[in-house]
Amino acid sequence: MKKTFFSITGLIALTLSSCGPEQESMEALIKDRLNRSLQQYELMAQSLIDQPERLPRSIDADGKLATTGSGGWVSGFVPGTLWYLYQYSNDPKMLGYAKNYTARIEREKYNRGTHDLGFMLYCSFGNGYRLTGDTTYRNVMLTGAESLISRFNPVIGCIRSWDSNRDVWQYPVIIDNMMNLEFLFWASKTSGDPKFHDISIIHADVTIKNHFRPDYSTYHVVSYDPVTGEVEKKNTHQGYADETAWARGQAWGFYGYVMMYRETKDRKYLELAKNIAAFLLHHPNLPADKIPYWDFNAPDIPNALRDASAGAIIASALIELSGYVDETLAKEYLEVAGTQLRTLSSPDYFAEKGTNGNFILKHGVGHMPNKSEIDVPLTYADYYYVEALLRYRAILQK
Repeated sequence: MKKTFFSITGLIALTLSSCGPEQESMEALIKDRLNRSLQQYELMAQSLIDQPERLPRSIDADGKLATTGSGGWVSGFVPGTLWYLYQYSNDPKMLGYAKNYTARIEREKYNRGTHDLGFMLYCSFGNGYRLTGDTTYRNVMLTGAESLISRFNPVIGCIRSWDSNRDVWQYPVIIDNMMNLEFLFWASKTSGDPKFHDISIIHADVTIKNHFRPDYSTYHVVSYDPVTGEVEKKNTHQGYADETAWARGQAWGFYGYVMMYRETKDRKYLELAKNIAAFLLHHPNLPADKIPYWDFNAPDIPNALRDASAGAIIASALIELSGYVDETLAKEYLEVAGTQLRTLSSPDYFAEKGTNGNFILKHGVGHMPNKSEIDVPLTYADYYYVEALLRYRAILQK
């Protein structure tokens, strides 16, 4: 049963009271970093205001802004962050930017060639609809949800991830797919059609069966035989090796099953989320500042690169999960999330205004094996960082 936030707020106060006098309070830290993020993302939005076909992606080798079209899997994160910053500030200027950048993605509602429509449409149009009630946003998302479930194979019980690499995988499903199921739960509740809900449950249950190892780490890619539905391969694509724990993959799975419990109240999802949390938080290779190496088993630890995006995703999920567990676990989760937010808010990770391509966080790792987006800002790191700040702030305000 979900705990009230009265006791959790008390736990936070107890934690803060033990901090040294020189340490900035979480309340002050969150306010300051959200205000500075507002300034940074105003510069970000202004930088592409005259390029209506483009959205921010990362920075290039020269430190200049790199962009994507609407069909890039990260296209929804900057619009989503703009919506979060509007939620915080109620600034009409930020509202205008959020609407402008969200509109750039609308065409993707018809895209049946990607599994990432949750990232693309729910982070953008979903936050927009939540904050404005604009029914045109609602209609875009319902169309997009139909496009997403067109990729579901009932024999396998999963939504297909990639259509590429057919010489390697017959029917690849990646752990990242768990993040798109929240979009489908929303579609089911909004439309009244249970098919979106049912597909989400089936996909999540098949993923539990086939993606997770006994220690609750997860494979990145599981490929299936589309005729029999049987597993054909278990691999990685962005991790160090097939049997290692790619950090962002662990984060996607963790966040996904916290969300599954929220949407269903089925305790098997809660137990899985708690077990994933235990794997992450008690892993011997998790650094003291709680920002993971890009792979928990990277061969060059402790010199391996950290991944700010994985840290931000885990922090956001921990904050939510703290509301569903007993006080002992809630205290642990909030302490770790607080440490992660403090680390990400430090000069080591938090960019100065006008630097870092106008992204908030530094030091993300996109695709190490492909040598793509290594030690650079990432849109999804910013999105989940701001989300985590807002979630922690909501607890403090209870």
